[in-house]
Amino acid sequence: MTRLLGALIAGGRSSRFGSDKALACWRGKPLIDHAADALRPHVEALVVCGRAHGGLTMLADRPAPDMGPLGGLNAALHHARANGFDAVLTVGCDTPLLPDTLASRLSAAASGAACLSNLPVIGRWPAALADRLDAFLAEDRKHSIRAWAAEAGAEVIEGIDLPNVNRPEDLAVLTGQNWYE
Repeated sequence: MTRLLGALIAGGRSSRFGSDKALACWRGKPLIDHAADALRPHVEALVVCGRAHGGLTMLADRPAPDMGPLGGLNAALHHARANGFDAVLTVGCDTPLLPDTLASRLSAAASGAACLSNLPVIGRWPAALADRLDAFLAEDRKHSIRAWAAEAGAEVIEGIDLPNVNRPEDLAVLTGQNWYE
């Protein structure tokens, strides 16, 4: 059986939101708690990358702070490999709802790595990619998650539309939708 580590990517600056969006409340609790609750059924263990929150194991971005989502992913990959996990399932703290089929869709990728086309921070990444991501981040080039997905040979999954909160208006739209419920 594949051991899957869940990683909440939560080290961003929330510049478009104007305040700490991970702690923005929706349906009575912070977005990061909704994301954790949505991810938890799909994984064996859960960590949070880039910040401390709610008693979860906190991983500092690697190799340095302010690396964007890849710093959190890199920390999670190294943690997964060191602790016997086969892969990491990543979700941004600003994605409070996930479909029940997400993990299985991502896990079906032939290469083992997969991400969503519209939200590539949501992905499944084999722990064996840890050293490769170190090398990628050491290179003098754009360190976007899309560029990393291409470098890693990740399968890009189309057709999964998920709510993502980047601005206060997005939270208002999220409140007015039923999504998966």
